[in-house]
Amino acid sequence: MLIKNKNSFIIYVCCLLFGLVILNLTARDLFYRYDLTDNKKFSLSSSSKTIISKLDDRLTMKVYFSDDLPNELGNTRRFLQDILEEYRAKSKNVNFYFHDPESDTDLEDQARKDGIQPVQMQALENDEMVVKKVYLGMVLLYENKKEIIPLIQSTAGLEYMISTKIKSLVNLDKKTIGIMHLDEVEQPKTENLTSQLNQHYNFRALNPTDKIPNNIDVILITGAKDSLDSATLNNLDEFLNTGKKILLTQGGINADIQTQQASPIVSNIFDFLSKYRIDLKKNLILDSKCGNVQVQQSVGLFRMNRAVQYPFFPIIDRFNTQDSIPNIIVNNLEQVLPLFPSEIVIDTLENDLVSDVKHLFKSSNNSGLMESNFLLSPDPQQNPFLKMFGQQGKAIAVTSRLNSGGELMLISDSRFLSDEGGMSIPDNIVFIMNTVDYLAGDKDLISLRSREITSRPLDILGLTDQEEASLSQDMKDKMKNKVKKRWKFINLVLPSLLIIGFGIYRIRKDKNQAEVLKQIYD
Repeated sequence: MLIKNKNSFIIYVCCLLFGLVILNLTARDLFYRYDLTDNKKFSLSSSSKTIISKLDDRLTMKVYFSDDLPNELGNTRRFLQDILEEYRAKSKNVNFYFHDPESDTDLEDQARKDGIQPVQMQALENDEMVVKKVYLGMVLLYENKKEIIPLIQSTAGLEYMISTKIKSLVNLDKKTIGIMHLDEVEQPKTENLTSQLNQHYNFRALNPTDKIPNNIDVILITGAKDSLDSATLNNLDEFLNTGKKILLTQGGINADIQTQQASPIVSNIFDFLSKYRIDLKKNLILDSKCGNVQVQQSVGLFRMNRAVQYPFFPIIDRFNTQDSIPNIIVNNLEQVLPLFPSEIVIDTLENDLVSDVKHLFKSSNNSGLMESNFLLSPDPQQNPFLKMFGQQGKAIAVTSRLNSGGELMLISDSRFLSDEGGMSIPDNIVFIMNTVDYLAGDKDLISLRSREITSRPLDILGLTDQEEASLSQDMKDKMKNKVKKRWKFINLVLPSLLIIGFGIYRIRKDKNQAEVLKQIYD
């Protein structure tokens, strides 16, 4: 371009600068990255967008993060900055600042005042391992409230953590969740459950015989081993009929893997459930797709621990996604692992109390039932009943919706809410929190929580449940190894072929261009 005179040059420069300013402003408002990941890990979820849309005032996020970090933590820092850019792009009330406290003693003091403490870590510097003091936290400030994320070590669950903290700052009217133990003699430990609930809800322990307070929105109940007094059952009936929600974890069999003993539970809780078209059977479900337990087995002169499949711990990875309500809870959920569940049969006979009953999840279509002579030994050499499969899936969790607006949800595992049972399994925690959110009418975090699950195993065999169950473990391992080798070969050869093909294409293209030029100049 030719600049004819000084005035033209000045006009040209001004237009260029003005264009750059407009481009930057537009780019900030239209901030967008195309995310090709299956669960859109690198994009802000609709749940997070909903949460930040409720901001009425300025939200400031102060990130105390060291600059000089190893590669892995450096990637975490970049991901954190990217996701915060997403938050800021979606709301004008969001802003964030990065600070490196190591560079300034005043910043160090401020970080400590904000609740961010340095952590010690090992790093390789000049071919030597040294211990460094680094900062890896952030503080969220909204109005006169503050939330802290003291340590950020990975990208896993980062958006969920941030959105949870924002939701806590914005949500002034927390709902109250009650927990009730029907077995007052041997109450299970539920510290994992209560710590999860306290992040989002007010929490209150309830006595079964006392009248339920009006401010309780949802009750979580651990199962009974004996009959209950009429006051307890009347309280639960009244609670449901006023439009409130209950999650009950109740099995039909009292089973103990330590003693390997099991016996049917005798309780009027079964009659209580039948009123809501739920028939809880006094049996145990077996499933060919199941978790493992450690068993001591003799190997020559030695006894060694070996992981063996235990059909009483079914792995549930197929959920009811046909119905809109269950789908909200289980959408994107990887799996659930109940312990010693019993079969639930939905009563098809309609009544005036219940509008609808749906199952949430079932065992696989290669299941079985143990209905008497309960033998719990995990050793297949001692327990021939561990192979009693071939039946269709059995319902393990159902929800009964009442005409009053109330809802009774049942999981046929009495240990599902306990620290030693279901709440020791991360996937189960996700399911329970999704369920509580749904019952409380608070669905903002459900999809986000499920999306953060990182375990997404590939079913490389592609067999049905029956076909997979008919194969020995050695045969399955051989088939998996064969498939893995095939994919390794494809991954090795295919890129090489693409590179060679592209090289041949470029050579031919350059040759054709040379021939054309030769013809022109000749």
